[in-house]
This record gives sequence, C-alpha cells and structure tokens, in this order.
Amino acid sequence: MTTENKTLCINEIKKFLPHRYPMLLVDRVLTWESGKTITAIKNVTANEEFFNGHFPHKPVMPGVLMIEALAQTAAILSFLTMNMKPDENSVVYFVGIDNARFKRPVEPGDQLKMDVEILRTSRGIWKYKAQASVDGQVAVEAELMCTIRSTADPSQPAA
Repeated sequence: MTTENKTLCINEIKKFLPHRYPMLLVDRVLTWESGKTITAIKNVTANEEFFNGHFPHKPVMPGVLMIEALAQTAAILSFLTMNMKPDENSVVYFVGIDNARFKRPVEPGDQLKMDVEILRTSRGIWKYKAQASVDGQVAVEAELMCTIRSTADPSQPAA
C-alpha cells in the first residue's frame, strides 16, 4: 500500500498506537509515504503534565519525551508500511538510539514537527532517521532502532 499526503487525525492515530494521555505524543500525521517517510506534529501545550515538574520556573519539554514522540511517529510509519494495525498483543520496543542531539528547547505553545525516514529493516529491526523541529529550527535529531513484538511471546515478531 503506497499512499502519499494522507492526513491522519488523532482518532486514526489511536488505531496504530496503544499510547493514551499523557503518553500519546502524536496529534496529527500530515503526510506519509509507505516504506519511506512520515511527517507528524505534536502540539505542545501549557497543560502538559510534565511541565509541572520540568521546570516550574521555565517549562521545557523533556528530551526523552521528544525522542518518544519521534519513536511513536516511526511506529505509525512502520504499521502503515506493513499495511496493518497492531492488535492488543503488539508493542513496539526501542532497541537503540544513536547520535541523539538536542539543539533547542521546546516550550509551551510550540508545535513540534516530526520527520521520520526509514533507513532500513533487517531481521525485524527497523532503523530510522528522525528529526523534530519548531518553526523550522531543529530541536532534536537521532537515529532510532525499534522492533515490533508480541506481548504474548516477546521473542516473536507481532503478527
């Protein structure tokens, strides 16, 4: 299934990710191409739970959550590429994060634009080049490696 420029709203995104508030970090998919790339957004609001403690005097989105948002975007692309929706036993696990660099803080009111590209897949491991930006300025970039497994048998790929 090759589809380009098809927007996915939050209700469609929830069909591809098991995450829910406060851990669902993708609000909309703007465009995607099966087996290649995806662009999604996270609207960062002052109401985000993590801002209560990070940091009360100068709210900044934690870097690990920016990486998580990129990973969720990558997972959506993987499921779209495989032309499948996960079942209740499917989960996407990190197997590696390389070359992560944080370039600018993300604050309440920012819109995090996430661009993810599949670099390769091999033996059930997906490798992606991922970058998130705000107003055209890179906030974070990394190479991510993930695998999709069944919670019923974590040694086996999800069906």
